[in-house]
Amino acid sequence: MKTVVVQGLGFVGAVMATVVASCKKDNNPLFDVIGLDRNYGLGLQRIKDINEGKFPIDTNDDELKAVFQECYESKNLTATSDIGVFADADIIIVSINCDLIINKNGQKNIDLDSFADGIKDISKNMTNDTLIIIESTVPPGTCTKLIYPLLEQGSISSNLDIDSIYLSHSYERVMPGKNYLNSVKNFWRVYSGINEQSAMKCAEFLSKIINVKDYPLKRLKNTIASESAKLLENSYRAVNIAFIDEWSVFAEDAGFDLFEVIDVIKDRPTHNNILRPGFGVGGYCLTKDPLFAKISAEKILKIYGHEFPFSSKAVEINNKMPNRTLARLKKYFDNDLSGLNILLLGITYKEDVADTRFSPSESFFKNLINEGANVTAHDPMIGHWDELDIEVFNDLPVLSKFNSVVLAVNHGSYKKINFSSWINNCKNILFFDSNNVLTKDQIIQIKNKNCKYLSIGRG
Repeated sequence: MKTVVVQGLGFVGAVMATVVASCKKDNNPLFDVIGLDRNYGLGLQRIKDINEGKFPIDTNDDELKAVFQECYESKNLTATSDIGVFADADIIIVSINCDLIINKNGQKNIDLDSFADGIKDISKNMTNDTLIIIESTVPPGTCTKLIYPLLEQGSISSNLDIDSIYLSHSYERVMPGKNYLNSVKNFWRVYSGINEQSAMKCAEFLSKIINVKDYPLKRLKNTIASESAKLLENSYRAVNIAFIDEWSVFAEDAGFDLFEVIDVIKDRPTHNNILRPGFGVGGYCLTKDPLFAKISAEKILKIYGHEFPFSSKAVEINNKMPNRTLARLKKYFDNDLSGLNILLLGITYKEDVADTRFSPSESFFKNLINEGANVTAHDPMIGHWDELDIEVFNDLPVLSKFNSVVLAVNHGSYKKINFSSWINNCKNILFFDSNNVLTKDQIIQIKNKNCKYLSIGRG
């Protein structure tokens, strides 16, 4: 049984480790999987959770939790902080972050130093005939200009044969939520290799863990193409979101419902992926990935004149999107939010996902506080908001003390709220739907209770 080490047990690595450990032949596990994380803080907690039979990421994917439990009971999924396990690995999957950093002057760069440290741990401990799959989102050129040279240095110092170290790239498309597990196992996968053998070994491994019958693997010519594919995917989505935002502003001022307009446009097959107005962009990918190509061109590939204006502007627009909700809220209350009590429904970056990284609700919450408002945060997925170190309501509070309720995240549970009973005799509360959360029936319930209703994208 081959040993697979998954480096990094975050939102991607934890589910990847589970998927690999769950693969069987004749009812026997194909792989012995070891998850590796840092020996401090959250890394140690994730290691502890896995070794005690608890999936380390909060999830509402019951299938994932059941599959993880089977792997735990099969004893072929464990976790450690000991980088010495790389010496036992036949296959190493790299799922560590490659972060965007912004200095005090607002200049943006990529934290390749921290990422390189993780690769150095591999290079110092790896053995011959090891397949390394880079799953992390990295700037184009990282595999050839950074990772391979580090592996080459490690092979020299350890008297290894660099030709027996196989480097490939296959980026993740993980979607935390109800389809968390299936977003790995039953979804298309792109891959490439530093050479022919690396690509072939990567494909052979992926074919054992992914449903390639229904979701065939797609090979690209080289790792720069594969690295670029992930960035282009996310940049396309980020630009689409920013594009719709300007139409959302127009719809609100012109007095029409942009959601209805988009629905009729989506009937046209060539336009069925047009996005809808929203509250803002969050999460680890769309907030940084569109900026990677420009930085890569200058810093890694040394090719100049590539400014990527659409991608850069999209990130700028999307970062400001929560400010539009704030501006409309201020306008409704005569530009004075001081002393008002506001209930914020939703703090995660995505519906039905327990992830608050770079959530647009964070900047919105802080700006409300700066305006003098008293803000209460509610979310069915989170009990504590780590970034702000505050407790979060899981049960809906009594409405009588609030002047406004802002719906920021499209959680499924919010669509089940009976506003007629929740509002009761409370009147004149402003319900601001900033993310198309409410159903038509809920909007009617709110209006029938003589409460005010406003929405992003609707005039």
